[in-house]
Amino acid sequence: MGALAAVVLNGAAFADVTVSQSNDPTAALGGMLGSVLGAEKQALAAIPDQRLTELAVGPKVETKTTEGRKTAPAVIRYSDEWLAALPAPTGDAQWECLSKAIYFESRGETLKGQFAVAEVILNRVDSPDYPGSICGVVEQRGNGGCQFSYICDGRADRMRDGEAMWRAERIARVMMDGAPRALTMGATHFHTRWVRPGWSNRFPQTATIGAHLFYRQP
Repeated sequence: MGALAAVVLNGAAFADVTVSQSNDPTAALGGMLGSVLGAEKQALAAIPDQRLTELAVGPKVETKTTEGRKTAPAVIRYSDEWLAALPAPTGDAQWECLSKAIYFESRGETLKGQFAVAEVILNRVDSPDYPGSICGVVEQRGNGGCQFSYICDGRADRMRDGEAMWRAERIARVMMDGAPRALTMGATHFHTRWVRPGWSNRFPQTATIGAHLFYRQP
């Protein structure tokens, strides 16, 4: 109400209102207040009912279905305790591809660093410049090499570290189920601090997490 009174008493906002010269300084206040409230009523009447409901209770959040399960967007807590509280993860070949990519590319990183690598892969899946599936992105080759180094290192892609695999599989599941990608600002590339690929001079850097630097392809 104090804010409303401040608006009412601001002469610059009501240049077309004639102020009474009466000895009673409140004589014109009632009319001015009625004018303001009338304008507010008209403005509210012009807002659709659905928008008024959203303003009152918040927008409706749509859930999404993943592999037959209905899941709401997740609020991520980057801790082992939060991961342990999730249901045991399962999935198809795409989930396996993402789990392995997280494991081999970032198992030595913090949880945020591992989630960040998952974001890059999923951002590529969503980009028209890359294959439209997780396995397609992870296994993509070109220019005599692989987009992800572990694909071309000649070693068997077997996750031998049980604890790191446990994390990677849960991270892959929650990210595929629609968790927010809030760490890398849409990054499509990353590299370690110890290398400097040519594209790092052309693409804007979006984040630095642990030993990895992240970039977004324009």
